[in-house]
Amino acid sequence: MKTRKVLSVLMAILLVLLAACSKDSASKGESEEKENLNETGFPIVEEQITLKVWAAMGRTTVKNWNDHLVWNTYEDMTNINVEWEQVESEAVEEKRNLSLVSGNLPDVYYAANMPTTDIFKYGQQGSFIKLNDLVDKYAPNLKKLMDEYPEIRKAVTFPDGNIYSLPVIYDPDFTSVRTHPLMWYNSELLDKYGMDIPATTEEYYNFLKTVKEKDPDITPYGSDLGTRMLSYLRGSFNVGTTGRDYIDKDPETGELRFYPITDNFRELLEYANKLHTEKLIEPNIYTIELAQFLNNGGEDKYASMVYYAPEVLFGEESGTKYVGGLPLKGPHGDQKWARVTPPVGHIGKFIITSENKHPEATMRWIDHFYGDEGARLAYMGVEGDTFEIVDGKYKYTDKITNSSGGLTKEQEISKHTIWIGNNPPGILMEDYFDGSESSDQALEAAKKVEPFMIEEVWPPFTYTEEETKKLAALASDIEKYVLEMQDKFVIGDEPFSNWDKFVKNIETMGLDEYMEIQEAAYERFLNN
Repeated sequence: MKTRKVLSVLMAILLVLLAACSKDSASKGESEEKENLNETGFPIVEEQITLKVWAAMGRTTVKNWNDHLVWNTYEDMTNINVEWEQVESEAVEEKRNLSLVSGNLPDVYYAANMPTTDIFKYGQQGSFIKLNDLVDKYAPNLKKLMDEYPEIRKAVTFPDGNIYSLPVIYDPDFTSVRTHPLMWYNSELLDKYGMDIPATTEEYYNFLKTVKEKDPDITPYGSDLGTRMLSYLRGSFNVGTTGRDYIDKDPETGELRFYPITDNFRELLEYANKLHTEKLIEPNIYTIELAQFLNNGGEDKYASMVYYAPEVLFGEESGTKYVGGLPLKGPHGDQKWARVTPPVGHIGKFIITSENKHPEATMRWIDHFYGDEGARLAYMGVEGDTFEIVDGKYKYTDKITNSSGGLTKEQEISKHTIWIGNNPPGILMEDYFDGSESSDQALEAAKKVEPFMIEEVWPPFTYTEEETKKLAALASDIEKYVLEMQDKFVIGDEPFSNWDKFVKNIETMGLDEYMEIQEAAYERFLNN
């Protein structure tokens, strides 16, 4: 018995000593990490570290990031080596889920578009670390944006008050990228008819009628998607005035509402039905292929359309004939531009996992891309190599625009920068973006709608696990039904005499519970 007691005491002492050693070892490791870290400036670390990063690739993203201009440059700046595991677009979902379930986690998920349900689930489990304190201490660029635009912090904060992932941010001042697609008019036709750019829904209707009567070979209105017209008209009928699909605030009560069942939305559909019935809209607008639409535009077959910059997408000869339009004043005097993208894009762009031994350095590493210099590196590359400054503007060099290897401009951009095809974590800024929204034509058109932009723009809300399960089932039925029926109302397959039946059907699908979940999420969003 005495021997057993002695052994028990010795074992207890041994366990205490092992725990102490383990604690000392961990403390020593943390101390060494912090000694190696530079809290400001470059390099980020004195002794090189390596991060294993899982990265989702777009279809047009090059697959050579382990030897790439931007990443090689950034490694030299930071002293952080990245071992990239690049995942093809068609395999992203499968491989992302496999890594999560297996527990074989990388140090970082990059551009992974991680679903918010997974972010919250694995964040609460501890597989994804909390980023709140790391952002405050080691991400001055991102913190500055969050302080200046509180809606950014609100958008990435989960129901438990924690931030587990970082987003792509669209510079709030880059209104062109946040307001497109816009309405465009063929200026030659406006001049021919002696008409100004329509400013009301009635003036727009008269313009379309004039085109049909005087130039029957030209389609009065066209687009690549039938729903673009409805999105364009939301602010004219005072619905969707928070930038979101399906939910907004009642202008009279300020309460959350499901606007597809409102009288205003019915009026919007009736207006669109009128245009469709009188054949003022592309007859196959719900089935047209993008290539056919672009070809039609290049052949001057549209008098008006909702799309992106025509001079970029239709070619200079045809595209430069178009001028940007205005939000239309509706039948009740409403004139708002309601289709505005929030400054926060997908929030699941950058995640630090529990496997990461260098979270502070990793946060400093990604924070660079939320500032001006990092955005320039990500989107333009290296000065003197891939871009130069001409008359105060950042322009790609001939290396990009006149490929020696016969590549397209987009292929050369992808070869030397990191943004093509994957919308990376960081901030997208007007000065460094080469998309159609940054063309002179697009910027000029965006300025026209700026005075009419809605002030309150909601990002997607975050939900608890229980809310997500309920909402997924409810939304699948309710939102799908709305989309199907709105199209039927527009093209005339469903008479408006059935409107009350349409509303009743939605209500019986569980609309009350759907809205209760949205209201709870909205309240949390306000309080984040």
